[in-house]
Amino acid sequence: MSSNSSTRLSRETEAIEIPSGVHRSLPAGAEVRVMQYLGSSYTVTTDYGMFRIDVKDVDALGIKPTETPTSAAAQEQTFSEKLVWDQLKTVFDPEIPVNIADLGLIYSCVASPLDAGGKRIDIKMSMTAPGCGMGNVLKADVESKLARLPEVKEVNVEIVFEPPWNPSLMSEAARLQLGFDL
Repeated sequence: MSSNSSTRLSRETEAIEIPSGVHRSLPAGAEVRVMQYLGSSYTVTTDYGMFRIDVKDVDALGIKPTETPTSAAAQEQTFSEKLVWDQLKTVFDPEIPVNIADLGLIYSCVASPLDAGGKRIDIKMSMTAPGCGMGNVLKADVESKLARLPEVKEVNVEIVFEPPWNPSLMSEAARLQLGFDL
């Protein structure tokens, strides 16, 4: 299914309203337009607004499920800082087609050894706007993806707003993709 294609939901589907972050059920038969697929979710628009549908519910969109980037391949690798950042780059803002690392939302990423073995990852991240209702959704995405990495036993994600996010924090690639002057 291509971006901006319309389909009808084959069954009632759980979704997260964007930007409020409110969980809702979209009814079977609702017409949706797929806007983008990034990371592990689809952003769709409906007569009810914009929503994020998790990849686990892709069948309701009439799309064949595919393997996600955080699958077995990540488990087979050795823990490294690069592996952590690679996983952070699989989490996307549902309104902006850029991952949270390139958007500059990750302010701090520290991996530490635990006394009992394994690793703890502490993340400080921000949102593009302080009132963004998707904060807890993105936080849960980060926690889930990092917790699946080898040796990781604990993940702590804190959402912070100091300093306030601004476009200068984006990577050069993100600024080019979004048409910001460099």
